[in-house]
Amino acid sequence: MAEVNRLIVDTATPPIPEAQGWLAGYSGAYGPSVNLSQAVPGDPPPQSFFDRLSAAAALPEAAKYGDIFGDRGLRDAFAEDVNTLYGARISANETAITAGCNQAFFVSVMAVAKAGDAVLLPVPWYFNHKMTLDMLGIEARPLPLSAEEGFLPDAAQTAELVDGKVKAIVLVTPNNPTGAVYPDATLQAFRELCEARGIWLIVDETYRDFLPEGGKAPHSLFSAPAWQEAVISLYSFSKAYAIPGHRVGAIVASSDFVREAGKILDCVQISPPRVPQLALPWAIRELKNWREETRATILERIEAFRAALQPFPEWRIDQIGAYFAYLRPPFREVAARDVAAALARETGVLTLPGSYFGPGQENHLRVAFANVDAETLSGLGERFAAAGALSIPANIASK
Repeated sequence: MAEVNRLIVDTATPPIPEAQGWLAGYSGAYGPSVNLSQAVPGDPPPQSFFDRLSAAAALPEAAKYGDIFGDRGLRDAFAEDVNTLYGARISANETAITAGCNQAFFVSVMAVAKAGDAVLLPVPWYFNHKMTLDMLGIEARPLPLSAEEGFLPDAAQTAELVDGKVKAIVLVTPNNPTGAVYPDATLQAFRELCEARGIWLIVDETYRDFLPEGGKAPHSLFSAPAWQEAVISLYSFSKAYAIPGHRVGAIVASSDFVREAGKILDCVQISPPRVPQLALPWAIRELKNWREETRATILERIEAFRAALQPFPEWRIDQIGAYFAYLRPPFREVAARDVAAALARETGVLTLPGSYFGPGQENHLRVAFANVDAETLSGLGERFAAAGALSIPANIASK
């Protein structure tokens, strides 16, 4: 039998389906199961947006190929939105629309590195980033982070890991899986490091619309005189506009980079999905208030989850923000996968083990609460209280 590419075979299997299977053994003792495993918007977009999407689907042009880099109307509207938020002067030619932010990452990393090169990923990392590097034959070089430092990377320490093989550093802010929001000073220090070493800084900003302070620029990277020499920013319309099924993301980078990335885009997508591209320019202009309401709802869910665990300090929240919390369970020397599986099986609460997010993460679980309402989150206390006596293999010991 002919062989499959070993790089693909050796790439980890997508983990969420495995985790979802753990709920099969749940008895229902605590009520309906609560899925905190996947980062998906919990509330649909407004009906007015659905109407625009429906109307766009009926247009003849929606069935045709579009531009490799995305429809000009959406690129113009997106560039204007970025400029308004960041106080920047980005042109539409410095943007490209992709089929989701995962594709934006795939295209960007493929454009900056080849098999045998290395890319620095802070640990814990987003598992799809690691999978992408593995299947491309690019070394995913770990940059360990700590709970004591809020899971924030340090540019000076990172510099020691940069050698001739490293072509890029990847940062995700707000972070998946920890929820950490990187300060502007941190991002600027990494930009300076990348400029000095002649490598790229890839900043995944999928969750930038869910920061504590709405309307405030998440960073000032685009204000640097030569930001185009080192910075690549990635974005997701899927999260901001609650349309993950339509698969729309974006790249912001120099026009030269975008032009080269277009060669990859032409091979992997031809053009992004047309229907959402035709409707999104309207949404960018008209749904600002709805986006702000959605941000406020996510912040309410953060506080509801924090309050639910407050009476149970043995379940420690080491970091929280945007869609995520990074939770330290009250067990020693127990594989995170065993804790997550038992939590799902016995209390109906599904989380992801830290081991899905890189080495050294066995003491954590990732919680993604954007798809669960505040009332449900507030009622999780009883389940976490019961989880203090989980039936995990006999090697557990409570802290």
